[in-house]
Amino acid sequence: MKALVQDLQLKGLQRRMNKIQTPVAAVVVMACNRADYLERTIKSILKYQNAVASKFPLFVSQDGSDPQVRKKALSYDQLTHMQHLDSKLVQTERPGELIAYYKIAHDMEIAPDFFDYFEAAAALMEKDKTIMAVSSWNDNGQKQFVHDPEILYRSDFFPGLGWMLTKPTWNELSPKWPKAYWDDWLRLQENHKGRQFIRPEVCRTYNFGEHGSSLGQFFRQYLEPIKLNDVQVDWKSKDLSYLMEDKYIKLFAEILKNAKPINGADAVLKASNVQGDVRVHYEDQPDFERIARQFGVFQEWKDGVPRTAYKGVVVFRYPPPRRVFLVGPKSFELLGIKSV
Repeated sequence: MKALVQDLQLKGLQRRMNKIQTPVAAVVVMACNRADYLERTIKSILKYQNAVASKFPLFVSQDGSDPQVRKKALSYDQLTHMQHLDSKLVQTERPGELIAYYKIAHDMEIAPDFFDYFEAAAALMEKDKTIMAVSSWNDNGQKQFVHDPEILYRSDFFPGLGWMLTKPTWNELSPKWPKAYWDDWLRLQENHKGRQFIRPEVCRTYNFGEHGSSLGQFFRQYLEPIKLNDVQVDWKSKDLSYLMEDKYIKLFAEILKNAKPINGADAVLKASNVQGDVRVHYEDQPDFERIARQFGVFQEWKDGVPRTAYKGVVVFRYPPPRRVFLVGPKSFELLGIKSV
């Protein structure tokens, strides 16, 4: 039975792939046991995907045997359903070359410029091999901390919650991929080997599932207030070359040097009374957590890196449009800043 199910899935997948003329990335929705969440996610994707369906073919990858999830996925002709009854990846030989692979959980909604954003990002990844993945997510993307929907950042921390890999990177990582798909961030964070990630200031996905992939952790404080971009950015006209590694480190260092330093207690009050960007230096992880707690941004670190950090620097708006930079003890050295 298992072989028959997989055979039928692969035939359906092959028919869909044969129709693709100019693929950019496969959009894979990971589903398990929430048919209602899956329906909301699919409707959000199809709202903007129809016009670019040949570039972004849609797949639902179901872990487990929930009959309602399977029924819901099969009710849509616009996608291919794959079911993994033993939690192992289905090995497929896909005709044609996909430049990238985009992954989204089954409790996400997408922004109107979602596909244009990832198409532009795919071209950037092809040029800069130091980029491991591109994300649609900003952990500090709450309404009170963002301002500009056109700004993108490099990061040493894998953002998760909606991301895109190139096919060679997926081939590199897939043999050691975890069975639990919510451990994606850990697998990428552990294996990035000095490569970095691209993230937006304003999120292109919104996590609506309090009991979905977030498992309720920090939902009300950090996930519910996330700002989902509602501006149709013309990414095709944007020059993203500033994100290339050699250019970005110099640009970021210059912006950081020009930010006004503030010291001592009451960082929030002092930052609010300064015109322009500010920087606050932290000494170690406990000091970072203390300062982050004052502002209300994520305090958590993973693998020795603060969420969203680039060279130990975490940037957010407070209040918008002012940028606040939380600067680590080695950040200036890593950025090549010798004097300020």
